[in-house]
Amino acid sequence: MLNIDDPSEVEKTPAIWRLGFRPFFLGGASVAMLYIPIWIISWFLPQYSVFQDQFWVKVVPLWWHPHEMLFGFALAIVCGFLLTAVQTWTNQPSLKGWPLAMTFGCWLMARVLLLMPFEMPIWLPALFDSLFLMISAFTLWRCIFKVKQWNNIGFPIMLLLATGINLLSYYALSERNFTLSQHIWQGMLWWLGLIITVVGGRVIPFFTAMRLKQTKPDPIKAVDIGLIILMLTFVFQGIAKFLPLGIEQGLLALAALLHLIRWSRWYPHKTLGEPLLWSLHSAYLFLPITLAALAWNIHDENAYRQLLHLFAIGTLAAICLSMISRVSLGHTSRNIYQGPNMSIAFVALIVAAVLRAVMPLLWPQYSQFWLWAAATCWTLAFGLFVWWYAPILTKPRVDGRPG
Repeated sequence: MLNIDDPSEVEKTPAIWRLGFRPFFLGGASVAMLYIPIWIISWFLPQYSVFQDQFWVKVVPLWWHPHEMLFGFALAIVCGFLLTAVQTWTNQPSLKGWPLAMTFGCWLMARVLLLMPFEMPIWLPALFDSLFLMISAFTLWRCIFKVKQWNNIGFPIMLLLATGINLLSYYALSERNFTLSQHIWQGMLWWLGLIITVVGGRVIPFFTAMRLKQTKPDPIKAVDIGLIILMLTFVFQGIAKFLPLGIEQGLLALAALLHLIRWSRWYPHKTLGEPLLWSLHSAYLFLPITLAALAWNIHDENAYRQLLHLFAIGTLAAICLSMISRVSLGHTSRNIYQGPNMSIAFVALIVAAVLRAVMPLLWPQYSQFWLWAAATCWTLAFGLFVWWYAPILTKPRVDGRPG
């Protein structure tokens, strides 16, 4: 563990800037809580939208919504987690104080600029987004390089790849190339799926075994390596569409099977009594379910797009919510299993995933109702996190130590 027993300098830092998880978890969850209501009101009730007409001159709604869910919400959570975890992995100091505030400010400035009701150059929010990701990537690289911990070097490389994908998304917006944008969103979803595959494969069986006092199952290396290759392939397939549909269908089905085999070995049936465990397992289970559903509907473009939300909500958002609930308690020296009961929030996201991805395919005539209902469940889930965890994230650790 990092030696943080000398708090002479860090204690003077406001609590929110003491470690990366604090501002980025709170910021990411706040964006999630606010942006879905803003999106659905702007889409279905534009007369009540907070945006002026000028907003849509440069930033197109169909671009803004997926971009901000991926690079505004999800990347904030990912970077907050990695900037915190790298300190534990390497015993090297991560971002804190004014460098952390500056990095968070870059992330926030990109979000604000994309909401401004006047014309502006697209390169400006793109610049701040890129700075946020590159500073995060450099911090990870610096910590990892100092101790030569090469098994984690993939994370800064992944953030640099995300920076490139994000810049490509801004290019697509500037060129009004929304076909390219749709491909980018798919690729970025699988980029996040790759992160979940790697990190989830480490932490979910570890957390489960520790809590249940079971022996952690040894990973099957062939399965783990195969899944990394497959998920990385989906990243580039989503963007470039270089594989025929038949091959993509087979790879999706194979990935679904391997993920399911992997998940089944982590004692999921023994976690039902503990929300901070079953929420991780249920979120991961949505990954093979989504992959199998996509393989089955590979030739139905509408169903394929709808079912991507099964992963986006059921896996990505749900695993983010579960992890930030857990990490926020552990890194503020609170008992992980005696914090706020987030069961309602976790269930709400499962319901939201089904309402958004499945119900419109079964009963499309009620699609607007399903979308409103899903948005309500989503907002409830992240609203509960912000309500319960904002005081935790903005106050010092209960044991008085830095971090």
